[in-house]
Amino acid sequence: MNLRRLGRLPVALALVPLFVGAADRPAVVPVTPDPSVRVPDEVMQRVFDEVKTPYKYGVVVRGEENELVDCPNVFRREGTWYMLYAANRDKIGYQTFLARSDDLLTWEKLGPVLSFSKQGWDAWQADAGLSLYDTDWPGTHEIRTHDGKYWMTYIGGALQGYETDPLSIGIATTTTPHEPREWTRLPQNPILSPEQSDVRWWETSTLYKSAVIHDPAETLGWPFVMYYNAKFPPDGNEFIGMAVSRDMVSWIRYGDDPVIRNKGTSRWAISGDPQIARIGEVWVMFYFGAFWKPNAFDTFACSYDLVNWTKWEGPHLVEPSEPWDKQFAHKPWLLKHDGVVYHFYCAVGDQGRVIALATSKDLRAKPAAE
Repeated sequence: MNLRRLGRLPVALALVPLFVGAADRPAVVPVTPDPSVRVPDEVMQRVFDEVKTPYKYGVVVRGEENELVDCPNVFRREGTWYMLYAANRDKIGYQTFLARSDDLLTWEKLGPVLSFSKQGWDAWQADAGLSLYDTDWPGTHEIRTHDGKYWMTYIGGALQGYETDPLSIGIATTTTPHEPREWTRLPQNPILSPEQSDVRWWETSTLYKSAVIHDPAETLGWPFVMYYNAKFPPDGNEFIGMAVSRDMVSWIRYGDDPVIRNKGTSRWAISGDPQIARIGEVWVMFYFGAFWKPNAFDTFACSYDLVNWTKWEGPHLVEPSEPWDKQFAHKPWLLKHDGVVYHFYCAVGDQGRVIALATSKDLRAKPAAE
């Protein structure tokens, strides 16, 4: 069973000639990964101890009738919390919405910020994620501007359904990320697609969720770094790879191979929906896994250089255990606030596809009697 693409029908890319100038692309930046560059086991354990969230608070965002909700991205502005999330009603396609909270527990839906364009390459799919969020841990949780604007990347597609192939990555901007107003799509979109001439072997079918960070140190020689998962035939495996940019508009693929690749005994394995944080001197990538181990779950990897990643092999950060996430517990967004780690994730169970929360402390525990 497909945990994230349920109901999607395969479509030959040749049937949807939507991308203009696909051959006019720069060469892939050559990279030679070094498997010997590893984060020590004791550092990996310290990261796990810092970010683990064993207490499941429960469902915090539900869809309306016949509506799936997905892909939480949380930020803070002027003391108020906001969440970008995707919703798909009646299996038409994903759009992106905004919610607000004062305590990270109770959320008020505000409205859409990226709706169906109903034409072109992203007519019926618009599933967005935050860009340039604060990667420091615990950090400010605010999102940063570039060129006077706030930025998001989004999964776009021309066909109706549940993330129907092919999907590409676009970018949109705004000056009011805390308001339920439509973000402005770039005319250069899609900025990355499976039809471009520089497409790599592991991304020939469709591109999915992306995370864009600002690296002021330019560790790789580029200020903006993107991680995204993509799919290739015949079995639909998904791996995570990289792209880089100097202006947030023009993106160059970085390296020929994915940087996160998990394959188990199953022919079909997924590693996806990356989120990047910086804990001390270590970069941490939270991501979800499925089918290369049982069920769908959230885990992480660590790196010192943004290219060579050491995968955590210990207990999952979240996995199915409750009625509301008995089928899938995946797609992470983690943050630390007032000494508590909040782990938002997409849960699939007896309440449908919803957004749930796990924490490092039991927020449901009753205070001791005085």
